[in-house]
Amino acid sequence: MSARLKLTLSYAGLVVIAGVILLGVVWLFLLRYVPEDIALGGGFVPDRADLAEAFTPRAIGALVFLVLFGLVGGWLLAGRMLAPLARIGDAARRAADGSLSHRIRLTGAHDEFREVADRFDVMLATLEAHVAEQQRFAANASHELRTPLAISQALLDVAARDPERDVDELLARLSAVNARSTALIEALLLLSRSERRTNDDEEVDLSLLAEDVAEELLVVAERRGVSLDVSGDAAWTLGSPELLRHLVVNLVQNAIVHNERGGSVTVRTSATEGTSTLVVANTGAVVPDEVLVTLAEPFQRGAARVREGSDDHAGAGLGLAIVASIVAAHDGTLGLDARDGGGLVATVTVRGRRTR
Repeated sequence: MSARLKLTLSYAGLVVIAGVILLGVVWLFLLRYVPEDIALGGGFVPDRADLAEAFTPRAIGALVFLVLFGLVGGWLLAGRMLAPLARIGDAARRAADGSLSHRIRLTGAHDEFREVADRFDVMLATLEAHVAEQQRFAANASHELRTPLAISQALLDVAARDPERDVDELLARLSAVNARSTALIEALLLLSRSERRTNDDEEVDLSLLAEDVAEELLVVAERRGVSLDVSGDAAWTLGSPELLRHLVVNLVQNAIVHNERGGSVTVRTSATEGTSTLVVANTGAVVPDEVLVTLAEPFQRGAARVREGSDDHAGAGLGLAIVASIVAAHDGTLGLDARDGGGLVATVTVRGRRTR
């Protein structure tokens, strides 16, 4: 049976039960006090049998009316009550067919049905945004992966037409293109892995990670003429040491690469009650507001942030996207703010833990 029919039978059953109880109360507390035989002079006086004979057909008629009234009224009432569910079901069917742009937009009182419909609309909006983001990601990833393949094919075609071409130069350029393709694929795999919520609960000190990463990237900073300064208090958190290390590496490397000669990179860590914070700031070109809001999206690059052909650390525009995914996997927040004089300030806040 459908939910509407079940509700209809329930409503009708309740009405009939209420009617039976009412008639039973009349019989027990009214008719029982009427004598069975009344012998009075002066005219007809009905006794209990007469009243029962007159009452019973009408009681049966009332019960029949209550049954019909309960069925018809229950059917209409159930239909009215279940109408929002029909709209929600229709929206679910459209979503299953691939249409995520439809919304229920249920009006009326803020009852349980309205709450479910509003939450369903929010879910559809979130799914639509995620699907659109994944489609953009797939399109951008295919473009980024196709570019090095096209370059390799072009180099091979040129070498085939020019047998006298320097083989060592060709191999060097092909090796560079292959290295970028490998780095891009590894970044895509890391991004995919970091988008899943981590179940690791190991204790990690962000200040120690920052010092290790700074020591590792100091050579890159010196080669680019960028000063690197790391300081701060112990900042303990719970999570995946590997993913958190990738987070710090991406932030510091981005701060070094997207900088200017003679610029600086500062890394600060701090801890408060319940939270740990990592702040990476660098100098460089001014980042416009319209660019700032897109930096954490995959394959998004700020102005003058990539210098193809002359920058072997230009990357594929996945650094901050990986950082954002790792932060989300650790239930943290990522803040990106442009500095007035140029450069960027990245602030990562995650759940903290007291130092033992």
